[in-house]
Amino acid sequence: MSPEFLLTSLIVVASPGTGAIYTIAAGLTRGSRASVLAAFACTLGIVPHLLAAMLGLAALLHASALAFAVVKYAGVAYLLFMAWQTLQEHGALSVEAKADPRSAWRVLRDGVAINVLNPKLSIFFVAFLPQFIAAGEAAPLARMLELSGVFMAMTFVVFALYGLFAAAMRDKVVTRPAVMAWLRRGFAAAFVALGAKLAVTER
Repeated sequence: MSPEFLLTSLIVVASPGTGAIYTIAAGLTRGSRASVLAAFACTLGIVPHLLAAMLGLAALLHASALAFAVVKYAGVAYLLFMAWQTLQEHGALSVEAKADPRSAWRVLRDGVAINVLNPKLSIFFVAFLPQFIAAGEAAPLARMLELSGVFMAMTFVVFALYGLFAAAMRDKVVTRPAVMAWLRRGFAAAFVALGAKLAVTER
């Protein structure tokens, strides 16, 4: 595992994005357990992109403007839906005094969907990982799985740390309704901004 791969992966993972913002929001509103679940869900959402890259579907997304646009705008729509839900007091990021099994499924569902509906992840696996696979590699697919596993593990750890830090600040936030109102607006604005960024993304 080259230092270049590890460093580049860390930069990509640690950069603020939809997954990181969602995990932080889950930690603030629902606590540490939800933040770890959100990190796991976002990591799980990477798996379809890895499979797409290995099966050649990512190349289709890269080559077909229509296929890319369909997935992209589905992702934009979901981010806008998340923004609207965030603004609702009983929506996706509602504050909970105790764990609710139904909300755990919601955290899992939304976290997976946020990453599944991001077409840039598939293209990332096609463009990024092959750079770290030697031309004469005897088992390139196995090597790709190994690199992907490290990338996913790094994603989970970094996102979980973000979420746990947010959860540690939870008590100082949820007891202040005005602060929570501004946080909801801030997270909603962040989801809208990320949706807008995705909307103007080219292949």
